[in-house]
This record gives sequence, structure tokens and C-alpha cells, in this order.
Amino acid sequence: MSPGLQVEDALLIATAKSARNASEYLLSRQDAAGYWWGDLTADSTLESDWLLLLLWLHPPRDGRWTPPDRGKVDRAVASILARQNEDGGFAVYPKGPSDCSASVKAYFALKLAGLNVGDGRMQRLRDRILALGGIQSANSYVKINMALFGLFPREHVPSVPPEIMLLPADLLYEMSSWTRAIVVPLSIVQAQTLGAPRPVPQGFDLKELFKPGADISFHKAESLFSWRSAFRKADKLVKFWERRGLQNVRDRAIGRAKDWILERFGHSDGLAAIYPSMQYAIMALESLGYAADSPERREAQKQFDALLVDDGERFFFQPCFSPVWDTAIAAYALGEGGFAPAEQMTRCGDWLLTKEVRRKGDWSVKRPNTEPSGWYFEFANEFYPDIDDTAMVLLGLWHTRSSRKDEFDAVVRRAIQWLLAMQSKDGGWAAFDVDNDTHSLSEVPFADHNAMLDPTCPDITGRVLEALCLWGVDRNSPAVRRGVEYLRKSQEADGSWYGRWGVNYIYGTFLALRGLRAAGYDEREAEVLRAGEWLRSVQNADGGWGESCESYAQDTFVAAESTASQTAWAVLGLLAGGDTTSESVHLGIEFLIRNQRRDGGWDEALATGTGFPRVFYLTYHLYRHSFPALALAEYSKLKGGRSAGHP
Repeated sequence: MSPGLQVEDALLIATAKSARNASEYLLSRQDAAGYWWGDLTADSTLESDWLLLLLWLHPPRDGRWTPPDRGKVDRAVASILARQNEDGGFAVYPKGPSDCSASVKAYFALKLAGLNVGDGRMQRLRDRILALGGIQSANSYVKINMALFGLFPREHVPSVPPEIMLLPADLLYEMSSWTRAIVVPLSIVQAQTLGAPRPVPQGFDLKELFKPGADISFHKAESLFSWRSAFRKADKLVKFWERRGLQNVRDRAIGRAKDWILERFGHSDGLAAIYPSMQYAIMALESLGYAADSPERREAQKQFDALLVDDGERFFFQPCFSPVWDTAIAAYALGEGGFAPAEQMTRCGDWLLTKEVRRKGDWSVKRPNTEPSGWYFEFANEFYPDIDDTAMVLLGLWHTRSSRKDEFDAVVRRAIQWLLAMQSKDGGWAAFDVDNDTHSLSEVPFADHNAMLDPTCPDITGRVLEALCLWGVDRNSPAVRRGVEYLRKSQEADGSWYGRWGVNYIYGTFLALRGLRAAGYDEREAEVLRAGEWLRSVQNADGGWGESCESYAQDTFVAAESTASQTAWAVLGLLAGGDTTSESVHLGIEFLIRNQRRDGGWDEALATGTGFPRVFYLTYHLYRHSFPALALAEYSKLKGGRSAGHP
């Protein structure tokens, strides 16, 4: 046997051992009910916003603010300060640069909680905010929140009028699902504070954050004849309407917004089951006079409070829960490995079946005749199944199957038909909606959270193609061919693909390549070869791969320290492109083996998940375990001609 073959054989043996350890670790994390659920963490803005919510719900008395649980407030302060950068500011992702909006939120929260403005940490924070342009440079949602308490001039923040509920042509549903779930309750909150901002402690203000000479107005546009200019003129008209309009029209709009919110409380872990909309829903109900002990307020508060992790060692809010997503990825990784006991996999499949959506939600506005199906991200979120979760669950179910065969077969058929119905006109798939691409809406004044729309993206399209083809959808069907053409056209000039929901080009590229492989696209085609060359070109010297969230800000790949999840993605992408023998693949596998913990898992310091590009990022704490397990299993299977679990 040649030395090269001996080395490769040794790598295969080490890979099989590592894959088994990874599978055993994942299996140890499974809940008795059959699901997986890892922590989902973000930045300090969630804890800062919680203190704002406390101020809203528990206003000062006689000028003094006395929150109901001072110990919890102190733990929130410690949690925020633990993430302060050396320059005094706060970032929106681990090891990232200071961000003005996150820093302003932190300053507000820390000052409200009683941290003296003369404290060195506050001084450095204030200096950093001013260096970043002052509070004037914060995004519109920060300014809107501050204006609710009279801390920023109301006339210089965008209006979010509840009258959007009365507009024709379902304009609300041209916004992304998460945007509409935020702006509907926010429109009530803003309307209810018009001319009467909520109280703050005596003497409390943020005047020190206003940069002298910096423009405070947002009423500017590069061109007189542009959507941005038109929407800013419309905002002025809205402000005139707020002063002079008919109160009965506004009351009707608020009533419709309230009904919309309450309807979506049903079969859900809170409004849209995500932190910002749940927060604004509580504030909206309180502003409308719902007592704290009313069923609606109790339910909204209970669901929101469940997002808090406060276990004596850690204090943080999760932006939402991710059990369906975590479960589907873990199930697929374990199934590919072949080590998991059938009983545990069946239990997982049975649990996933209970989470299929069987009610029409917001998605049905554009697909009224489609039978409900699909899966959501959380424990319960019936109005908002998403396409990415549905595709990933189908991949997981391929391996888990179920003890309820007839039900299983029917669920899979419905889910496939739902995915096919949710394909957009351009051939791709988005996250929650179809053809959610009215680009002019990205120019509205409150759209600077960079997520006003839910357009199609290569990462989801690739995963959907993989799932559909795995379950037998004809590779030559119009839906698959259109999906393939979408991926061909959306490839970047350097050979990569953009990743909307994972950081970033490594994520998009690995999923696009897997989708193309599943669809039967020849690995010798130029798109596949260019993608492989790109992946190999961005490999780190240690054999791994890492990409910074800064890639979104720069619109190009920005390297970072190697991570387990991104290394796994890169290896999976190369394997999907037909590369099983290059040094890059071997070094990537060796990186995963070398950095595996003794318990079979991996450590990871960076955020590799994306919420809103450039604004909000996510750390999925199971990614670092599930994706390496999948990469090791797939390498073993491709090189050994069998699953990793059956040598």
C-alpha cells in the first residue's frame, strides 16, 4: 500500500471514530420527548430592551424608578457590561466592532438602571457613541423607542401609523413576516404616546449623547425623484394627519391592529414567537388599557418571560426558541452517520409530526388555495411556518421515519406540495412568503433594520432543492429546473453564493452546491468548479474555515478565525461539488478531528447565524456540534462507500 493510501486510510479511521463520538454527544443532548433544543443567543440589545420594557410597565413614582425586582435588574446590568468592547462601545456580534445603535441602547439601559454617568465604563461608552456620530447615527428603531419616552424629538423619528391596517391591496403583506409582526404593535404604541410620552425618572435624559452639529433629521434623500424621497414626503403627511386627522379613523385603525395581534396569539408562543414583536405586543396591550392580570396580558407576558435564561450563572434573553430547527439538523446529521438507535430516531420523527402546521397563516394571503403544511422554527408558531425549516425537517424525516406510517406519508406529501407552492416567480425560495420583493418598501423611513423584505435567497433555495429531490420530486420537473436556474443566475462573480440566514458566503455556497448536486447538476459544470475553487481559496492556514459577520457590511467575504460550523459547511460544500480527495478537504476534516472535545462536541466563539444582515446576528449553540457531525459522516460515507455508523 502506498504511503498516500495509508495516510488516507488512517484519516478514514480517525474520521469514523470522531463521527461516532459526535453522534454520541448529540444523542446525549436529546430531550426525552424526542427533540433537540440548544441555546440561541444574540447581543446585548435584548437585555437593554428588556430594561426599556420594565420602564414602560413600571413607570416612575414621584420621579423615582423602583423596578419590581432589583436583583434581576442588577443581573441584566452585569450581563450587558460583560459584553462591553475595550473602546467602550457594544457590538452586534462577538468580537465585532462597536455599533452605534447597540451602544445607545446599552447606555440608556445602564443609566436607567442607576450606573453613574461618571463611571469610567459609562464615560468610555459615551465617548464611543459620540465618535460613532452620536445618537443621531442610531437606527430608526432606537430613535422611535427613545421618542416614546421623550428622549428623542418625536418630529425627527419615522411615523409608524396604525392606518397601514386600512390600506388596500394587502400592503401589510408586502412586508416581511417579521416586519409586519413588529410594526403592527409598534404602530399602536407610537400612536398611544403621541403628544404624551411615557415618564422617565426625574432628571433623566440623554442629552450627552447628541453630537453637536450632527444632523438630527431623517428627511433627506439623494434624489428628489426617488422612492426614498417619496416616502419621506409621505411621512410628513402622516405627521400632519396625526395632528389634524379624524380620530374615528385612527380609532378604527388601532382596533384593527389590536384584533390582528390578538388573533395571532393563538397557537403561538407569543406574537410571531420572536422577541421584538412580543415586546411591542405587551406594550401595545398595556397602552390600550389591558390590565396586568387580564388573560391577554398574562399570556403575552408569560411567553415573553420564557425567553429569559436566568440560572444563577447566566442572564440573557433568547431572541426566540429553535427546537424544530435544532431537531431537524441533528436528526439529519445522525441519520447520515448511522449510529443513532432506531428508537431515538423514531421518537424524534414522531415529535416532528406533531409540529406540522395545519392552519392557514399569513403565507396564505398569496397562496389562498394551498393546503396548510410546513413547520415553524419554535415550539409553537402556527401563523408562521417557514420554508427553510420545512425543507430541513423533510431532510431529517428521511432518516427518522415514524411509528405512525400512514400519518407520516400524508405529512410528507403535504409538506412537499406546500414547498412547491411556495416557490417564487424568480425560481427561488424565501423564508416565509412568496414574491415578497416590493423593493420600494426598503426605502420607507423605518426600514433601516435591513430586513423590510423577505426575498428569495440561494441558501434556502439550495436546501429546498435537496429536500425535494431526496423525496423523489422529478429532477426534470419545472420547479426543480427553475430552482437550478435561479442558483446559476445568483452565483457571485468570485464563484460563491450569498448566505442570507447563515454567515455568509460559506453558508450560501455549501447549500447551493448541495442543492445543485441533488438536482443532478453535473459537478464538471463551470458553476460547481468555480465554487469549489472559491472555497479552497478562503481556507485558513490551520485547515479550517471562518467568516466574519463583517462580510455583510463589506458585501464580500471577510475572513475570521476558523469555526467548527463554518469548517463543516465548507467541507460539505466541497464534497457536494465532487471534491473528496483534495488537500483542502483532508485538512478540513483534520481540523474538525483535532478540535473535537473529549465529550464529542466542539467549542465556537463566533456568531455564525444571521437574523438581519448588518443589524442582528445569532449564535446557534448546536450548530458547532450538528454540522461537524454531518460533515464527518458524509466524508466517511463518500470515501468508504457506506454510512459512518456501518463500517
